Amino acid sequence: MQLTLIRHLPTEWNKQQKLQGRRDIEISFLTEEFQKGMDANQQVLQGLSPFDVVLASTLKRTQQTACLYGYKCEPEYLLDELDFGHFEGLPKEKLMLDFGEKWMNHPKELVLGESICNLEARIALFLEKYQGFRNILVFGHGSWIRAMISYHKYGHINQMNKIVVENNACITLSTK
Repeated sequence: MQLTLIRHLPTEWNKQQKLQGRRDIEISFLTEEFQKGMDANQQVLQGLSPFDVVLASTLKRTQQTACLYGYKCEPEYLLDELDFGHFEGLPKEKLMLDFGEKWMNHPKELVLGESICNLEARIALFLEKYQGFRNILVFGHGSWIRAMISYHKYGHINQMNKIVVENNACITLSTK
């Protein structure tokens, strides 16, 4: 399976370094910088297409991003962002103050609004559900994409918070 992941375009909360999680926040005004990034990503996507399926989370920021890219997507709840619980709407630094070492090195030990183990289970379920597809395009979220990359590379998600995935990043993974 070839899996191409695009992190949603930025929201106002991204710009303010606030954790969004399951909050259903719209993307911000598209800047020239992000439009150039989309144009470059479109070139990559043309080379990778056709896609068997195009998916986005159930949250509007991923669906809006897919629409701006010109794709009609199917919503998939397994792609929803990590539920950060009471940290949603707070600066990322608050999470780091409370859980810095654990967040970076042992996130599977944490339970926020959702356990990090549940995020890993959603990734495994996603891979199982879509194993029959050859080429998938996903519009997703930062934590989910980082977790997928860690799972793909290491077989678990404990390395996810050592990976950086910027808004509008386009990453392609080849899985078994």
